[in-house]
Amino acid sequence: MTFRLKSAPMDCIGLIREFLEDRLGVAPERVVPAALLGELGVDSLMMLELMFEFEDRFGIKLSSDLKTPKTVGELVTLMDGLIAEQKS
Repeated sequence: MTFRLKSAPMDCIGLIREFLEDRLGVAPERVVPAALLGELGVDSLMMLELMFEFEDRFGIKLSSDLKTPKTVGELVTLMDGLIAEQKS
């Protein structure tokens, strides 16, 4: 099963909110920087799927040695940094 966003979010947190709402039924207002990904239902497999979605959506290539983020904010910071790095 391939996940496809219904609309194109403009930023990383938008992608995370839409992904978690579609896949896990997580209300978007729960997806805030301080939210723990594990408490939102993101396990290791879901994290991989989310990372692949970032690669597809933002045209970036993720390294296999990335530190696994614990919070939504850490994930956003990580993805924003990678997107900025690959644009330069």
